[in-house]
Amino acid sequence: MSRLVVVSNRVGPIKDSGRAGGLAVALVDTLKAMGGVWFGWSGEVSDEGTFGPLQQEKQRNVLLQQIDITPADYEEFYIGYANRTLWPVLHYRLDLADFDRRFEDGYRRVNERFAARLGPEIREDDIVWVHDYHFFGLGAQLRAMDVHNPIAFFLHVPFPAPEILAALPNADALVRRMLAYDLVGFQTERDASNFRRFIIEELQGEDLGGGRVKAVGRVVHARAYPIGIDAEAYSQAAYSPDARRHIARVEKLLDGRHQIIGVDRIDYSKGLPERFRAFERLLEDYPENRGLVSLMQVAPPSRSELDAYADIRRELEGLAGHINGRFADLDWTPIRFLTRSFPRRSLAGIYRASKVGLVTPLRDGMNLVAKEYIAAQRAEDPGVLVLSRFAGAAERMTEALIVNPHSSEEVAAALQTALTMPLEERRERWQAMFDRLCVEDAKAWANTLLKDLRAAV
Repeated sequence: MSRLVVVSNRVGPIKDSGRAGGLAVALVDTLKAMGGVWFGWSGEVSDEGTFGPLQQEKQRNVLLQQIDITPADYEEFYIGYANRTLWPVLHYRLDLADFDRRFEDGYRRVNERFAARLGPEIREDDIVWVHDYHFFGLGAQLRAMDVHNPIAFFLHVPFPAPEILAALPNADALVRRMLAYDLVGFQTERDASNFRRFIIEELQGEDLGGGRVKAVGRVVHARAYPIGIDAEAYSQAAYSPDARRHIARVEKLLDGRHQIIGVDRIDYSKGLPERFRAFERLLEDYPENRGLVSLMQVAPPSRSELDAYADIRRELEGLAGHINGRFADLDWTPIRFLTRSFPRRSLAGIYRASKVGLVTPLRDGMNLVAKEYIAAQRAEDPGVLVLSRFAGAAERMTEALIVNPHSSEEVAAALQTALTMPLEERRERWQAMFDRLCVEDAKAWANTLLKDLRAAV
């Protein structure tokens, strides 16, 4: 049986740490089933960088392999091109993108070095699966090293429309390098279509139908594979002791009131300032909620070394203070803003104790919080999901209340609908979404993509 070789920016954990990210949770079962290698950055910076020792750890039938990067790599590849150039472009924020040639050179250098270290580890019958925007060019480098194995790529974030991506200097060269993959997977049909459109419109490629495109002598399968969660397992996690403790804590805090829950990293793509303003509009337009409904926003910081993220945190703290100062009462605080993270089982309890899940990114590849919120609900008395139309999850979770996150009035009206929705309608909407999540889970996501990869080659 073929091994699976996974490449991603960060590696693991294989064991359930309770704080694993969405990529890790989705991949672990597949890696355990197939056996193989998980290769990526150690998270450490050293003078030797990618020329240093290959750090290896065997966990069951999976070999974790990690290498360092140099301080220059960290500044140019990670902080620079990945986070200050690609991330804003991919999330339609050209106004925040930093187009620095040094960053692009650093990105290409690190992709070359990772390929050079990974190539000798690949066996003849391995299947290679590369993940996310850090490694758009890795497949092309492996091909240059005469690696002929099946190679898939999956993008966990949005892929923008051609007219947006074309603003990235040398965007055509970046996409041309992506043609080295046999299959390129995206979160949504919109993202896959944007990729195919770029190849046809910018690279003068040919649409072969069935998600296949041809350009520069290569035929690539570009399709949507919406990532899932293990919905049944996460539903059971809501009964764990940790979840029960958090349910009890929240219910004691609420004392019969209702809670709206938001869980996001602090990031300009998540629409958090817009969310706070929409909650303020809820209290303005529907004053019967004052004293009875609160918003809990869990928002651990990310990329705190970037100015844009520090600015958002200051803005959120200012908005929370303004709204609380305006509406708070002796025994009620409208917004509780927590800049810390919680283990996944704890979050399951917090989700279950919340009347409404508020997931309103301005642009998001998928957003697994939406799926976890639904999975954590009580079947007999479920909460309601309010979901941004610009989250990838909205493409399949059509029973949620779909909103434009830029409109505070529309989000406030949806929140009011959610808070007053009859039980029977809540059950119908929840059941349809939960059943779909159980079918389109993380295992089905990986199996379908890998099956299509085998068929493509």
